[in-house]
Amino acid sequence: SHFSVKKGAAALGIGTDSVILIRCDERGKMIPSDLERRILEAKQKGFVPFLVSATAGTTVYGAFDPLIAIADICKKYKIWMHVDGAWGGGLLMSRKHKWKLNGVERANSVTWNPHKMMGVPLQCSALLVREEGLMQSCNQMHASYLFQQDKHYDLSYDTGDKALQCGRHVDVFKLWLMWRAKGTTGFEAQIDKCLELAEYLYNKIKNREGYEMVFDGKPQHTNVCFWYIPPSLRGMENSEERLSRLAKVAPVIKARMMEYGTTMVSYQPLGDKVNFFRMVISNPAATHQDIDFLIDEIERLGQDL
Repeated sequence: SHFSVKKGAAALGIGTDSVILIRCDERGKMIPSDLERRILEAKQKGFVPFLVSATAGTTVYGAFDPLIAIADICKKYKIWMHVDGAWGGGLLMSRKHKWKLNGVERANSVTWNPHKMMGVPLQCSALLVREEGLMQSCNQMHASYLFQQDKHYDLSYDTGDKALQCGRHVDVFKLWLMWRAKGTTGFEAQIDKCLELAEYLYNKIKNREGYEMVFDGKPQHTNVCFWYIPPSLRGMENSEERLSRLAKVAPVIKARMMEYGTTMVSYQPLGDKVNFFRMVISNPAATHQDIDFLIDEIERLGQDL
């Protein structure tokens, strides 16, 4: 899950210890049986589980949690189901890929960032809530000097008394303009192209000498996670020394990328996995030639490590 879940718990005043982590499988997807186990465990201790935060498109692996199974558990124990679709929510625009969000329609709330996968200018974030009027009943302060009830237009469009902020940028206007220009089919083509490019990269490196995938199988999103293994480490037995040396490879290559100004790919460790590259494709202007160049550049810059 995103670090903002813990940040939210801190802001609410319930403390980060109130955030219970659920096990994930090797692809980074939440394991429903562990979710149910932790809910029962918390209840037995006298705690009240009130929200499950599922993720549609995790930051590192691009994983999609099994939303239908999670929705069943939330319904069973009467717990609010939230889906963080900030990164993966845009896939709903694609007829080819929207199945990855099956079950999202059962959520109580969903976050969605069109400024990520859909390329809307920063910032453009949405919080969608199933229950009509809920945001107003939670946040309304009846500040009559600002939110008069006798205005000549439809008051349901007045967002000021529905949110924590009073004044805010009209994020949705940017999305509306882009949607008018591109259309749903335009967004679909853009998203499908980015996912096709990610698959192209995966297919190019999965069996290529000098590359190891972080997890088996085709990525679900445009996140392609891999290690580049320089010639000096190839054939070396897996050991602490090898891992220690491998951990330094991605940071050096990225530093060289930035010095040359040719390309830039992020990297990070995760759990017991040392630094690996995480190539995320969200620019529909990218081409197969750009992917080919990226591979050649990684090899050129890491050949002597």
